[in-house]
Amino acid sequence: MELMHHSAAFLLPSIPSQQGSSLTYALLVLNQRLPRFTPLLWKHAQLRVFADGGANRVYDEFPQFFPHEDVLDIRRRYKPDVIKGDMDSIRSEVLDFYTSLECKIIDESHDQDTTDLHKCISYIQDSVPEFEKSELCILVTGALGGRFDHEAGNINVLYRFSTMRIILLSDDCLIHLLPKTHHHEIHIESSVVGPHCGLIPIGFPCGRSTTTGLKWDLTDTEMKFGGLVSTSNVVTEDSVTVQSDTDLLWTISIKKLEECTNRDRR
Repeated sequence: MELMHHSAAFLLPSIPSQQGSSLTYALLVLNQRLPRFTPLLWKHAQLRVFADGGANRVYDEFPQFFPHEDVLDIRRRYKPDVIKGDMDSIRSEVLDFYTSLECKIIDESHDQDTTDLHKCISYIQDSVPEFEKSELCILVTGALGGRFDHEAGNINVLYRFSTMRIILLSDDCLIHLLPKTHHHEIHIESSVVGPHCGLIPIGFPCGRSTTTGLKWDLTDTEMKFGGLVSTSNVVTEDSVTVQSDTDLLWTISIKKLEECTNRDRR
């Protein structure tokens, strides 16, 4: 079975040549508070998409990342390639502002059967040439936190687009899918993520999972809700390997700024 590599190198100021450098990053902003590292994700991304009310977040919160710079300059500098959604959350003055910058606006208010995240993933998928899709990684901010039904809907999108690399991000953690079609090696960027992590089966019980690199490794272990689920595990190695007969969610904590600073000093 083919080996699939994963890394959180996009959280580093520069991406090491051996990890993630071949990936093309797209940034997708949803309508929740922006993680503190969003400007870094913006720098790494080659395509930036705002999902409906995500435009409000960038308009309101990006100037706070650069308190000594002119607010209007920041808003003009950090403009999206496209704003897409059912347009029920974006404020009129925000829509007018980005329209004046000639940003592409796609109103899909006629489609109430899919979430704004689903709509934007579909747009990105259609925008990338077929030969580049295997190297595409979509970084999603605002997918975690807030209403639980929204979070569940966002996790469901990972399963609906299971052949794509999609990473859901908050200030505290990241989540992505480990498809059962591959074996997985997760490179741990210990300066920015860890040590707490989890492997979670959602939708279907997991008959057999095997891991290396964790404090509590799994060996042909069954996991299911109502039984064992590998939460509050701990990374102990520079890489973690996972094999499973079912799609699993991988999650790992993202270190706070003071944690990263203290580690750099040691």
